[in-house]
Amino acid sequence: MQQRSAERLTRILDACAALLDEVGYDGLTTRAVADRAHVPIGSVYRFFGNKRAMADALAHRNLDLYAQRITTRIADLARGDWRAAIDAALEEYVAMKRTVPGFTLVDFGVPAQSGDANHLVADRLAALLATHIDRPLDDRARRTVLVGVEAADAVLQRAFRVDPGGDPDLIAEVRTLLHAYLARTFD
Repeated sequence: MQQRSAERLTRILDACAALLDEVGYDGLTTRAVADRAHVPIGSVYRFFGNKRAMADALAHRNLDLYAQRITTRIADLARGDWRAAIDAALEEYVAMKRTVPGFTLVDFGVPAQSGDANHLVADRLAALLATHIDRPLDDRARRTVLVGVEAADAVLQRAFRVDPGGDPDLIAEVRTLLHAYLARTFD
């Protein structure tokens, strides 16, 4: 029973992601998601009260996937090399923007309502970074990661508005920005 429920939830979120790419957040409806997922509308409402809750769940799934992908990538890097870890985080974000359904509109938060999304991303990245460099991060270091995430998010949003595949020059600037800004704390 639980496995069937988990599979149904996955189908609903997959349908939500695909529809986001096709019709955008404003065009997304729970009825369209139910139809695409081949489930009764009641199943959608069993998991989610509205499209915002569904998009929030997709954003959390995206964050879990992002953290998993970064963890896999940094496992092969030299311990303590924070620059390589940051590069891996940036490269995975760009790769997900290009390939993961729904990620363009709902990466880690619902459009125009994702105030805490960057905090969640920064917390997750700080924890992964602390493990990679073998030291706990103090409040200053965590704040530095948050500011880096906020700045990177702003420029990356622009990079993907300018070019659907991500403007390579702006992505390169994000890497430069992150290395320069984070160096004052992590060097």
